[in-house]
Amino acid sequence: MPSLFDSQEKEERNKAQPLAARMRPRTLNEFVGQRHFLGEGMLLSRMLLADRLGSMIFYGPPGTGKTSLGQVIAQQTRCHFAVLNAASVGVKELRTELDAARDRLSRGDGRTILFVDELHHFNKTQQDVLLPDVEAGVVNLIAATTANPFFSLASALISRSQVFEFKSIEEEDISQLLWRALTDRERGLGETHAEATDEAINFLSEICDGDARRALTALEIGVLSLDAGHKVFDLQVAQESIQKKAVLYDAKGDQHYDVASAFIKSIRGSDPDAAIYWLAKMLVAGEDPRFIARRIVISASEDIGNADPQALVIANAAANSTERVGMPECRIMLAQVVTYLATAPKSNASYKAINAAMDDIQNHRVVPVPSHLKDSHYKGAKDLGHGEGYQYAHNSEDGWVDQDYLGVEKTYYEPVNRGHEAEIKKRLDELKSQRERRPEDEE
Repeated sequence: MPSLFDSQEKEERNKAQPLAARMRPRTLNEFVGQRHFLGEGMLLSRMLLADRLGSMIFYGPPGTGKTSLGQVIAQQTRCHFAVLNAASVGVKELRTELDAARDRLSRGDGRTILFVDELHHFNKTQQDVLLPDVEAGVVNLIAATTANPFFSLASALISRSQVFEFKSIEEEDISQLLWRALTDRERGLGETHAEATDEAINFLSEICDGDARRALTALEIGVLSLDAGHKVFDLQVAQESIQKKAVLYDAKGDQHYDVASAFIKSIRGSDPDAAIYWLAKMLVAGEDPRFIARRIVISASEDIGNADPQALVIANAAANSTERVGMPECRIMLAQVVTYLATAPKSNASYKAINAAMDDIQNHRVVPVPSHLKDSHYKGAKDLGHGEGYQYAHNSEDGWVDQDYLGVEKTYYEPVNRGHEAEIKKRLDELKSQRERRPEDEE
């Protein structure tokens, strides 16, 4: 039976916890965010209602509620909640928890939710240790990770789990959480009798970038640092209480690929503002500017192409300048070329043409070189009929002759009617018209 001293010690430990820990939700009703899988009728809500949880992988940025939701689920389902941090435990500790869960189940003491934080730190062997007990239902695994599980976790573990992607918490939800923490007398800052301005709360809700833990920490620092007497947490205090957030960006993980993808798609979509933002994010996060320059050169051909042939010239110039100048000055060249490409007319006709031709060749639709196009410069070539009938285009007044260069009827390059490619299209249409003109039409 717990003693009075035990209760006092527990109360003191709770007081020592940071505000973000004290304000962890105790029920699903208190949990904010993640409506895309926790809202009414959504997948996780249905799983909880049916009491059919299985194993789950919680994937997303810090401060979005992964650990909190795991605790709430354990409480709602009345499961024992065991926590491991994959960065600091090995196979021995993992087996100990699995054995304890098995004993708990055999005694009739209920199921165990094994919450493994930062699961991507486990190697394949450690992940494989989990599999038999996950499959047998000895534990319900809830794994939390900031790394894309499809990149960092064993496929066998993923196939046996439901993946839930946590998204940055919306400003409205962060604001609701901050007001609750400010007024809650049991767990929050209500006993301080501090007041806050809407401007200050809105500022924290916006600047925390969807990270509830960061917003709550700033609120706690600001309120507890106020002078005694009439305490007002205003905009100035809010601004002085929050640190600049490190950019969440793993140069080898999905952030690297996601931001690069958003960057290229913004150029392709002719949005210079979005393209500049994603460029800035990569640079601030420490991405290699040469990687960015290479992507830009590719985009100049893939997305702009002959709609603006100058785009590739400018992209190559920026890539060369980046190599020679480096950061921080190369950001200027990169910004120039990015805005140029984003506002240039677009065509992927060349890109589609080479893909289609390579697909034909790789699928064995190989065309032999017509005899009149074969090399005729070596001895004996003419005896084989090589070059016979070839017409030298420059001998024509127009620099063009109606001649077969492929041997089959096939169109790979279909220019669009945008930018310079519209002129190319016009020229090809004229040549096609001349090619299709019958001799009797000219009589």
